[in-house]
Amino acid sequence: MDDAISQADVPAAPALNVGDRIELTIDDMAFGGEGVGRIDGFVVFVPFVISGETVFVEITEKKKAFARAKPLQVLEASADRVEPRCEHFGTCGGCQYQHIDYDTQQTIKESQVRDLFERIGGFDSTVVGNLVPCPEPYNYRNRIMVRRQWNKIEQRPVYGFLHWDSRLVIDLQNCHIAESALNDQLQEVRKNPPPRNMQKVVLRMMPDDWEMHRDSFFQNNFHLLPELVESVRQCLQDAGSKYLVDAYCGIGFFSLSLADLVEGFVGIDIDKQCILPARRNLEQRGHTNGEFLLGKTEEHMDELLERFPADDTTIILDPPRKGCHQEGLDMLVKASPRQVIYVSCHPATLARDLKWLCENGYTLKSVTPLDMFPQTQHVECVADLRRADS
Repeated sequence: MDDAISQADVPAAPALNVGDRIELTIDDMAFGGEGVGRIDGFVVFVPFVISGETVFVEITEKKKAFARAKPLQVLEASADRVEPRCEHFGTCGGCQYQHIDYDTQQTIKESQVRDLFERIGGFDSTVVGNLVPCPEPYNYRNRIMVRRQWNKIEQRPVYGFLHWDSRLVIDLQNCHIAESALNDQLQEVRKNPPPRNMQKVVLRMMPDDWEMHRDSFFQNNFHLLPELVESVRQCLQDAGSKYLVDAYCGIGFFSLSLADLVEGFVGIDIDKQCILPARRNLEQRGHTNGEFLLGKTEEHMDELLERFPADDTTIILDPPRKGCHQEGLDMLVKASPRQVIYVSCHPATLARDLKWLCENGYTLKSVTPLDMFPQTQHVECVADLRRADS
């Protein structure tokens, strides 16, 4: 079920059929990038539109609780509509918001995060702060994954992203949200095609001052990275913890960026190709108050708490988009640190996980959304949780 609607009190489905063409007024923007229109209260999701617009659409999918449609014509355009920079916008699935003025994109995303925290997490929406904008709304991504597909009609390979509503690949000469260096790499791939069994090609810029394996995770927006680190630093400084545990630490980005604020820190990751570079990053920076351990955070936590008293410890999490697995959440509650800083690129799963933690001994102090992904549906968030009795 989509985030914009719930199972309860769903209006009866109107007499709509796939292929029907109707006029629709858009009155909201759902998390995920689609506009929301209603027919007698029944929700119809439409991509590439804006709240307040009247559009002519074709129904492409019909469910009991909602329908989906594709836009055919904008009958009354929003004042916030702008000309997309990319010629493939509206067919390529890589971006959802290029047709919206960037200031308005920020307002939409901030509102969506507040709504998710109120509806999914049960939090007062005022716990969510103002969204931090990106100084470079285009050409900011330092990593993209392009797909290779054989075009049977033209008898040649194409490289790009999937069509927004199919498995066909849109042939791209360049991507407008990618750093220019990645577009240069894309042209090299076209000139020197990879082996045919490689259906996905990762293009990336490596950070200048971090050692890492080419396949390891790193934040994909260098331009807003200082603000992301600063948001996490402010949370840690405000709590005043003396010790830091960087759970699922990767190459040690957060713990090494925060090492000067604590007396001691430990980063833990199960992936050897992360821990070895993390140790080299530690040595290069000359910090003597921390270390990196190979293994599962859950298995090391008891011994860490013997060194780092829970009352004086912060644990930082930066899990994948799907959120923190239950074993990790249980570990946090058992460890009961003074503070948990949770960094997430998916506010819906973040709100879900924070709700559980706040039902088990924690209080949500603040959430800071950051626009690490302009022109797209995605939003990064930094959440500050404190143990309820601290």
